[in-house]
Amino acid sequence: MSSNIILTASDKHDFEACLSTPAGTPKGGIVVIQEIFGVNLHIQQVVDRFAAAGYVAIAPALFDRAGLNIKLEYDIDGITKGRSLKDQVDSHSELDVKAAIDYLQAFGPTAVVGFCWGGSLSWRMATDQINNLAAAISYYGGELPSLANRTAVCPFLAHFGVQDTSIPEEVARTFAAAQPGVQTYFYDAGHGFNCNHRDQYDENSAKVAWDRTITFLNDHLV
Repeated sequence: MSSNIILTASDKHDFEACLSTPAGTPKGGIVVIQEIFGVNLHIQQVVDRFAAAGYVAIAPALFDRAGLNIKLEYDIDGITKGRSLKDQVDSHSELDVKAAIDYLQAFGPTAVVGFCWGGSLSWRMATDQINNLAAAISYYGGELPSLANRTAVCPFLAHFGVQDTSIPEEVARTFAAAQPGVQTYFYDAGHGFNCNHRDQYDENSAKVAWDRTITFLNDHLV
C-alpha cells in the first residue's frame, strides 16, 4: 500500500509524493509521472503495481506548485482544469521529477514511466544526461513528435494508441521514424488506454503494454 512523503526540489519547493515499496529487496526505482488529473487513485494504483513487481515506486504531485491535494475527474471539467494546471506548473515540473529520481537512487537503477503529460515529461527527462536514468517509458506522450529532434541518453520505450485523436497516428509515426533506436509500439486503442478509470480503457492493449513495460524495466534495471 502506498503512503505519502514530502520531497524538496532544487528550488526549495516542498511537495508530496506517493510512495510504495516492494516486499523484498528492490530491483530499483520507478518514478511514475502523472497525467493532467493529478496523483489520483489511478496513479496510486500504478505506483502499487510497480511495487508489486519489485520496484520502489514514487509519484511526485506535480500540481502541488499550484495547490495541494489536487485530484481531478476524467471528464470535461477535469480535462479543462488539468490543462490549465499543467500550463501553470510545467516549466518547473522537471525539477520535481528530478527530486523524485534523486530520492530513488539509493534503491538502485532508476527509471521514469509517464502517462499523457507525464509521458512527454518522460521523454524530456530521458534526453538530459543530468537525470542519470537507467531507462524511461512514455505512454501516449503528446510532445514526443514535436521533440523528436532530441536524443535519449538511456533506453526508451514508447506506447501510442492508433485511435488517439489527440496524437494522430500519422503524427506519432513521425516520432517512430525519427527515433529508430526507441522501442515504439502502436495499439488499436485511444488516448488513456492504460487507465481502467477512463472510458478509453482498453483491457487487451493495457495488458500487452504493461507486459512490455515490465520486461523493458527488468531488462534495463535488474
